[in-house]
Amino acid sequence: MREDGAADGGCDGNRRSFLGIAGLVTLALAPGVSLIAYAEGAARKHAGAGSQRRWGLLIDTAKCKESCTACVTACSAYNGWKNEGRPTDAQWIRKVQVTDPSTGFSRSVPLMCQHCANAPCVEVCPTGASFRRADGIVLVDRHICIGCRFCMMACPYKARSFISENLSGQRPWAPRGKGTVEACTLCVPRVDAGKVPACVEACAREGAGAMTFGDLHDPASDIRRALAAYPSVQLRADLMLDTGVRYEGL
Repeated sequence: MREDGAADGGCDGNRRSFLGIAGLVTLALAPGVSLIAYAEGAARKHAGAGSQRRWGLLIDTAKCKESCTACVTACSAYNGWKNEGRPTDAQWIRKVQVTDPSTGFSRSVPLMCQHCANAPCVEVCPTGASFRRADGIVLVDRHICIGCRFCMMACPYKARSFISENLSGQRPWAPRGKGTVEACTLCVPRVDAGKVPACVEACAREGAGAMTFGDLHDPASDIRRALAAYPSVQLRADLMLDTGVRYEGL
């Protein structure tokens, strides 16, 4: 074999070897690459044509009594989840006690997904399963959720739960699945039907009417008028997440 032929043959052989290795590397990386591409595609798919609305929730903590759990009970009944006190149980909404250690001032606060405009759960999701609708509601597409729980780690409100057991008694309008993550949906089927979330309805009927739901972009809505008339806060406003849930009296 000629020296130049040997050199050419060696070069071709090395090139084929390199391409073969590169192909293996590409195959190894393909799932991650496709997940990123899928996430971008899913975000575009769920973005829709845009919305003039942004749904939000205002909670007057001065009216919310520590003993009242009407909002939690209503959410559980409508969406079909239960919390029996185990660490792995679902917590779409929960009551927490917020206390100022310097004064002792304390309030009972319903806590759920804050439906952030700049949602950390959406940012870290590798498949696009966590997404924000054009009207501001943050949801989980359980068909493409892989149960990685990155969103749970990213959420500063601990608002998401992981389903680790088989389920029964599911609601047709609120599908759930083992191995996926879930959180408050603002009762999106009710909202899309022109109703208020189950927690808001229950608070008005059985509680003290501490919850106001509506369009944050509509100056004529009850929630916008209340926000204009009284001071309110966003939980962890320092994170600049622009939450859709606001609180009075904290």
